[in-house]
Amino acid sequence: MALEIVFLIAGFVLLVIGADWLVNGASALAKKYNVSDLAIGLTIVAFGTSAPELVVNVFAAAQGSHDIVLGNIIGSNNFNLLVILGIAGIITPLAVQHSTVWKEIPFSLLAVAVLFIFANDIFSDGTGVISRFDGIILLAFFGWFLWYVAKQLKNDPAEAEIVTKQYPGWKMALLIVGGLAALIAGGRLVVTSAVDIARVMGMSEKLIGLTIVAAGTSLPELATSVVAAIKKNNDIAVGNIVGSNIFNIFLILGVSSVINPVSFNTVFNVDLALLAGGTLLLFFAMFTGRKHKLDRWEAILLLTIYIGYTIYLVRLES
Repeated sequence: MALEIVFLIAGFVLLVIGADWLVNGASALAKKYNVSDLAIGLTIVAFGTSAPELVVNVFAAAQGSHDIVLGNIIGSNNFNLLVILGIAGIITPLAVQHSTVWKEIPFSLLAVAVLFIFANDIFSDGTGVISRFDGIILLAFFGWFLWYVAKQLKNDPAEAEIVTKQYPGWKMALLIVGGLAALIAGGRLVVTSAVDIARVMGMSEKLIGLTIVAAGTSLPELATSVVAAIKKNNDIAVGNIVGSNIFNIFLILGVSSVINPVSFNTVFNVDLALLAGGTLLLFFAMFTGRKHKLDRWEAILLLTIYIGYTIYLVRLES
């Protein structure tokens, strides 16, 4: 048991290091070509910080740990939305661009709705399986999102507002490749050790996925958004979270279900409802007023909701 905990921690450390290297290398490459902060937050940083979820889910899907797959995705999105934005919003009120409120946040809500429909087979036989065909559709939605971001780049070629380290080409490549290698190794350790710990402690894979694995794979998002909030770069802080949540459902769950169809346990509908409600709360918080801002009291509300949700999960398990 002690050894499995050490492996789990080591896996998380590798995931954080790998994501950090990948984000640094990819962001430096993007800055070299004058890509805006919002675009970097919605794509490169979001992908880099979502890479731990991707690697963990690829391994979990391959070995048929469906509750780890779903728990990691839904749990990470709830952690991103309620905890990370909550902490970032307490550090500084988060004012964002008009497009974030009216386009990116609704897009993340669409992702939740599509997942709910596919997972519950509302228009099908109700077997509760996210099939390979569903996965392909999720990936098509992800392609649509990338097209939208590319279009935004043409319409709003904003200059970067933050300073990013510039590296020679060989170092950028080394950071990207080394980051991917660390992510793969860390993801493997996290999945195997988390499943073993769940079995030893008599905990369900659902609870492990929604809490420990989800929080661990969200550490890169936490570090990125907190640093961005401290630097008053709201577009990176919010764009990273909104982009990561879109990536997690459309890309990561899409890839996972293509690898192996994912059986959906209907108890996850409660967690999906929280994710939808939290996303709506974020939208209305930023919709009210002219500044499109998440105030500190609203950020505290997000954190309070997550604390209550965690207590509910633990009591439900016991």
